[in-house]
Amino acid sequence: MNIETKCLHEGWKPTQGEPRQLPIYQSTTFKYDTSDYMGKLFDLEAEGYFYTRLQNPTNDAVAAKLAALEGGVAAMLTSSGQAANFYAIFNICETGDHFIASSSIYGGTYNLFGVTMKKMGIECTFVDQSLPEEELAKYFRPNTKALFGETVTNPTCTVLDFDKFSRLAHSHGVPLIVDNTFATPVKCRPFEWGADIVTHSTTKYMDGQGIGVGGAIIDSGNFDWMKHADKFPGLCTPDESYHGITYAERFGKGAFITKATAQLMRDFGSIQSPQNAFYLNSGLETLAVRMDRHCENAFKVASFLKNDSRIDWVHYADLEGDECHDLAAKFMPKGTCGVLAFAVKGGREKAIKFMDSLNIISIVTHVADAKTCLLHPASHTHRQLTDDQLREAGVAPDLIRLSVGLESAEDIIEDIKQALDKI
Repeated sequence: MNIETKCLHEGWKPTQGEPRQLPIYQSTTFKYDTSDYMGKLFDLEAEGYFYTRLQNPTNDAVAAKLAALEGGVAAMLTSSGQAANFYAIFNICETGDHFIASSSIYGGTYNLFGVTMKKMGIECTFVDQSLPEEELAKYFRPNTKALFGETVTNPTCTVLDFDKFSRLAHSHGVPLIVDNTFATPVKCRPFEWGADIVTHSTTKYMDGQGIGVGGAIIDSGNFDWMKHADKFPGLCTPDESYHGITYAERFGKGAFITKATAQLMRDFGSIQSPQNAFYLNSGLETLAVRMDRHCENAFKVASFLKNDSRIDWVHYADLEGDECHDLAAKFMPKGTCGVLAFAVKGGREKAIKFMDSLNIISIVTHVADAKTCLLHPASHTHRQLTDDQLREAGVAPDLIRLSVGLESAEDIIEDIKQALDKI
């Protein structure tokens, strides 16, 4: 099936007499007739459901759809994109371990990796993803366990060089983990370009309406954990907390997601509610159609901004001449996403005046849903930083992140025009 069809038909597959739409299994627990069968469920020797913190039929159907969309072998839903990125790293890193991440990633993920996980004894080195391969290779250590990046970075809108990053990761015996939130599998399938594990904030385009917070992890099943068993004892040695199971031996290609579910979700409990999973499934059904419209509208808006004398610069990889255009053309030939970055001439004061003058476009912390919205990181999410600190974090002080929605492109452009006229 093509991806447009998968969006509708993967995941929940009703048999005769079952509801055509995915049911919401709004139950904390599930009944069984014998104690013995319940015991087998706890020992991972039988399939079934016993407690929603670990697994739920609604969630599993949506996870199966996500795995199909990305071309993976297994997936797990989480309560947020932050939880997904945390689980993806913590599933293979322990105290004393190290991993590498692009410095251009979302600010919340940057803080999670650089501050919170550091308190857990896991060190992250942030790197400039545009550096040559030989320079980036210098950051790897014997205890490095993963390489992390975003397909399209938030909020700087640069594109990851999958060829370079996958070569680096695999030549050092570690998986490449990619946050594919902005591109979605409709525009980019990272597994086809060498990534091993994909994460999502499903809160964004996948939900599409700004209704439910959620996240997901999808495993390609391609990384050979046992080949690098000394690096990944959590997957390749017996788990004392789970009857001595060695995940990589028992579950093969399903080892990563099984461990994340049986161990991390069991202990941390960052589940996505069945209700939110139901909303997510509804959003996924129209994802392919919406992503095409987002890209079409964003290209029109970016083209307008590029040609307006009151705009200092525009970053949108689909535009010819953009620094990431060649990468986007290779890895996302059908478009990147609906998010772009630009700057109004005149600095922070002009940017604030511009945003306060908008009518249709909303100032919100959210991004990537049906309605057009924008954010000025220096005034909002990163307002505690000086201009120099912003530049060190890879965020220009004048950067405005614009998420182009599904409205008429002409109406979006007219709103931008009238706001620019007022400054």
